[in-house]
Amino acid sequence: MAEITINGVTRTEFGKGASRRARRDGLVPAVIYGHGEKPQHITLPSRELGVALKQSNVLLDIVIDGKTELTLPKAIVRHPLKQIIEHIDLVLVRRGEKVVVAVPVHAIGEHDRDGVLEHVNNTIEVRVEATAIPSFFELDINGLAAGTSLYAGDVKLPSGVELESDPKMIVVHLSERSTAVEEVAPVVAATDVPAVAADSEKKDA
Repeated sequence: MAEITINGVTRTEFGKGASRRARRDGLVPAVIYGHGEKPQHITLPSRELGVALKQSNVLLDIVIDGKTELTLPKAIVRHPLKQIIEHIDLVLVRRGEKVVVAVPVHAIGEHDRDGVLEHVNNTIEVRVEATAIPSFFELDINGLAAGTSLYAGDVKLPSGVELESDPKMIVVHLSERSTAVEEVAPVVAATDVPAVAADSEKKDA
């Protein structure tokens, strides 16, 4: 997994006004907490933070006044329209300790072409060492038959990684394609009507 260093600055102003000023200056308000430590309120450069967060479960080495804190992004608040980062919570982690995180699952292989693949859950939760979080897991769907599912328990985990999600939680489901064919009633051509009428007139004559 990736580990990226970012320089932070201690925040001395608080409130909505201070947060808006920070964002105008290209900074993101953040808080670091965990391990019984007093929360640290800081700002981080928005551009560097945005690039770092493009990677799943990235570890951030936050440097503040010469001291480095190893952290894991916990909660990210984004603007509902612009999607820019407005605030981030970071939790302190220690090298060697295990944490519970959600890791993306990528489906690989060829499934039954008579079915439509549905990604019911894109991630599964696992317990893993903080510095060894996988970027993603692969789930083999080769030969998956229409109408069947694969579950969290079907994902093969590396050594040292423990499943926290319910093993019976559906990850992917292969739906059956609709085979119903609408029956269309035969339509009598308009040109047939006069002919029938003409025959009737001959019989009457």
